[in-house]
Amino acid sequence: MTVPYSPGLEGVVAAQTEISEVDGQNGRLIYRGGYLIHEVADRSFEEIARLLWTGELADDAQLRDFNGKLAARRALNGAARAALAGLPADADPMDALRTLLSAQGAGPGCPKPSLDDAIAATAVTPTAIAAYYRHQRGQSPVEPRADLGHAANFLYMLAGQDPDPDRVRYLQSYLVLLADHGLNASTFTARVICSTGSDLWSSVVGAVGALKGPSHGGAATAAMNMIERVGGPDKAERFVIDTLDRKERLMGFGHRVYRTYDPRAKILRDLCREANREFYDVAFRVEEVALRELLARHPERPNATNVDYYSAGVLAAAGFPKEFFASVFAASRMAGWTAHILEYVAKDGRIIRPASEWIGPDPEKRAAVLTT
Repeated sequence: MTVPYSPGLEGVVAAQTEISEVDGQNGRLIYRGGYLIHEVADRSFEEIARLLWTGELADDAQLRDFNGKLAARRALNGAARAALAGLPADADPMDALRTLLSAQGAGPGCPKPSLDDAIAATAVTPTAIAAYYRHQRGQSPVEPRADLGHAANFLYMLAGQDPDPDRVRYLQSYLVLLADHGLNASTFTARVICSTGSDLWSSVVGAVGALKGPSHGGAATAAMNMIERVGGPDKAERFVIDTLDRKERLMGFGHRVYRTYDPRAKILRDLCREANREFYDVAFRVEEVALRELLARHPERPNATNVDYYSAGVLAAAGFPKEFFASVFAASRMAGWTAHILEYVAKDGRIIRPASEWIGPDPEKRAAVLTT
């Protein structure tokens, strides 16, 4: 049976998974165990990571034990510290993260991915990001603290001081909401790599490379850049209309899967109103005009607000510069990537090898031409 070519593999079912489901028609995101995203949005990142890995929410004792395991794996090893010292201060933070994770995971052979590996990679990712953030500024890394939660420790390692509780809450919400999202490009990349029998660290390094692309992990930074150009709520209407008249894209609108408003964007919108009112006032007015204009100009396709739009304001309020938005995204998605890797090697394991359709010249016709 010949399967027709689908650009971007759109509509092609390439996995069966229990990790998460993106219900685009109804605007729902379902996490493992059948939890709708709004049902778990106020949980800790640690709870969500464990849910994605094991399929169950932990009780108090289980969560304490799990938090201890995660906290114990936060430190950079000697190889990663050496790699950090050699990084140029003007490197893209995603390049830095890719390099540090590769060094952290370097070892003998090609071990089968394990839950211990998933915990280690997820635990150390914020440490790597924070260490490079300080490296850029000529500062020494701040060692992680085991007495702080995942989000609080992340912010502590950035500044070297106890983080503001509100900022911790902003970051925590973001990490939970972005932890997994179906078979997106970076998750598919991780599954392809692990399907070859490769190790977990190689798989997540490949996923980081995929997330670096501006069409995937760079969208929140692009949304922030756009909002910064608007010039205030009173200029939003003219900005949107002029942008669309020039046939330019409005960042933060439209999604490959969702046919309606991204459920994560609804939660982040409300959080952004509290966390970053200056950003919110401009963004909300731009959104009003954008949704109206996009519907009028393109009624044939949905262009609702996606998760990247308000996440930019929330991440800025948490204390991250916009060039680090994609790396914080990676810190969140590490839980999902590793969950998919563990699921694939446990349930399938067959190498992912799709077919291609030959559109080059027919060898016999080409040979006939050469002999005439």
